[in-house]
Amino acid sequence: MNNLLHKVVEVFFGSFENLCIAKPLVFFFLVSSALIAAKVNEIAAEDKSPSNPPVILSADKISYDELAGLVKAIGNVEVSQAGRILMADSITYNQSNDVMTANGNVALMEVTGEVAFADYVQLKDQMKMGVLKNLRVILDDESRISANFAKRSDGNRTEMSKAVYSPCELCEDNPEEPPLWQIKANKVVHDQKNRDISYYDAWMEFYGIPLIYTPYFEHPDPSVDRRSGFLAPSYSNSSSLGFELTTPYYWNIQPNRDLTFIPRLYSSGELVLGGEYREKLLKGSFKSSGSITYTDKLNDEGNEISGNEFRGHIFSEGNFQINPTWKWGYNFQRASDDTYLRRYRIDSQDTLTTEPFIEGSDKRRYVSAKAYFFQGLRKTDDQGHIPFILPSIDYSYTSNPGWAGSFSSINANIMLLQRLEGADSRRISIEGSWNLPMITQGGHIWTSYFGLRGDIYHVNNVENKRNPSAKNHSGITGRIRPEVMVEWRYPLVAKSGTTRQVVEPVVQTIISPYGGNPAKIPNEDSQNFEFNDSNLFSRSRFTGLDRLESGPRINYGLRYGIYGKNGGRTTALIGQSARLKDDDTFGSGSGLEDTFSDYVGKISIEPTDYFSFNYRFRLDRLNGEARRNEINFAGGRDYLRLNIGYALLEKQLSEVETSGFANREEMAVSATSQFAKFWSADANLRHNLTGSGGTISWSTGIKYEDECFIFNTQYGRTFTEDREVKPDSTLIFRVLLKNLG
Repeated sequence: MNNLLHKVVEVFFGSFENLCIAKPLVFFFLVSSALIAAKVNEIAAEDKSPSNPPVILSADKISYDELAGLVKAIGNVEVSQAGRILMADSITYNQSNDVMTANGNVALMEVTGEVAFADYVQLKDQMKMGVLKNLRVILDDESRISANFAKRSDGNRTEMSKAVYSPCELCEDNPEEPPLWQIKANKVVHDQKNRDISYYDAWMEFYGIPLIYTPYFEHPDPSVDRRSGFLAPSYSNSSSLGFELTTPYYWNIQPNRDLTFIPRLYSSGELVLGGEYREKLLKGSFKSSGSITYTDKLNDEGNEISGNEFRGHIFSEGNFQINPTWKWGYNFQRASDDTYLRRYRIDSQDTLTTEPFIEGSDKRRYVSAKAYFFQGLRKTDDQGHIPFILPSIDYSYTSNPGWAGSFSSINANIMLLQRLEGADSRRISIEGSWNLPMITQGGHIWTSYFGLRGDIYHVNNVENKRNPSAKNHSGITGRIRPEVMVEWRYPLVAKSGTTRQVVEPVVQTIISPYGGNPAKIPNEDSQNFEFNDSNLFSRSRFTGLDRLESGPRINYGLRYGIYGKNGGRTTALIGQSARLKDDDTFGSGSGLEDTFSDYVGKISIEPTDYFSFNYRFRLDRLNGEARRNEINFAGGRDYLRLNIGYALLEKQLSEVETSGFANREEMAVSATSQFAKFWSADANLRHNLTGSGGTISWSTGIKYEDECFIFNTQYGRTFTEDREVKPDSTLIFRVLLKNLG
């Protein structure tokens, strides 16, 4: 070996004598690419140009034949250059023709994460070009390609002959058995620059059986997150629409926006064109979806009449940040008619809401301005009598803590409610309060509230529901109401082993004047009322501002909880409300119409992640009979998990101030089972248990999913009926070959 090679070795590894006595010889030296690609006397120049990136070579034994111009590396050879790593049992580099040959357990790792295995590899030009025999490639999504022969060019294009592609894992017990599905082709081209995998003269096989032939097929390689193209189709069959084929097409417009075109074709001759557009901006995002069809014209009863009409829907929502304090957005929902969404199984809502808004907040203030527009989809809805609100403005302010931790707050609301037909209402509401939270040395928790609220209304055509024969009221009206509340809580904690128990009595006293709900003030936002455990300790149990809970009253109850070390817990609450006089603001059956209310409460048992039981109740104060029962149970492991929901709501009459509802009793049951490694099943049932009820809907399905394939089918029936929407049976199935886009 000449003096130059001695010098190179000594620079990197010390004296040549020390190197020679190492057994086995282990060399690890870093040189420029000229160490392999140029003559030895050019190595010392240490060419550092970008076209010749450095090479790192390690092996058990390295030799150099100066006369033949050959560099040989044997045993655990590893060569890395330009982000690529080549490993083999032996490597030979021929300087005269710039060819590197690797034999035995060859592995080539790409910058993209792909790994290619071969028995024999011949490469040149910084390992960008070459040929490979008996190639096996693992892509970065764990899918695999194998080929008898491959030719590599430009460092980003590999042409393979007699190739097979599959993302499916082989059977551990019998690896010679064909995978669930695979693509065999005479030629496969992997273009890493364009990130495509193309197949020429190809068969798709399932369990080794050829089923589908195509002269050409292409899909993105695993490095592609999004790419325009067809998505997996879905198929269904229903008794009302017939066979349905849905073939979505995805258009990747730009990195921040895309469009999915969703045509639905029915064997009944109907075609529904739908789509969804999404866009992400620098300070927000929005998405819009819609559909349209041209079909037979229907009358108000849902019966076909002469002629045709366009039907469709548009849904859209967006959120945008103006600055750290302010943001704005919207939610838009509109359908051409009442039954369109349910007929084509797009949505099941009975009211569509459009809501633009702007809001801002800082540490102590919150402001929002909203508008509401509603579209009623029930048969009894009269759009002319459905209100729209433009605007509804809310403002709230909470001061910094002052004396003894006390703080003041202000809440205000401005609302303008209009109708095309019927009553209109404009309201300004302002409430100021002073609050004093306090914890004594003995652990008693006191909360005091002193508030004054004023409401001013300007109304048109308001009906006097207490005296329907009276003349409708128009003009200005209002009210002022002071209120004082004192709440006492005394949590008692006991520890035993790994559990902790908490018992907390709660008493809340509220004093306010009687009245405050004159007939001249319409009830627009407080009609839907229900007394339950969630509002037992609320100062007002109404959901809005139009109605007040008045008079002296006391709310009392007991909370209990036991908590385990590992997260298991059981909690309970029971309580009641009492007042000095009856309040006819609450309808009969509400549980608050008498001096003493019904008992309300909740029991929640969640000892582990595999079991939970929740029971909410309202019991008659005289005989303890259930006037409201709500039970939710979930239990089981993956191999069988059961969910049961039961609800009983006793009839609540619609009286002067609140709306009512008939008896409701319903049960919902669902079960899921992962009964095998790749197989799961589910079943669902909803049943109306009232005398005039029956099954609302049921469905059952089965699913197979592994690393490369999804198949699921669902069959069910709905029994609801509304004009053209009839009871319907539906069969849906979906097949998806993973990794194909």
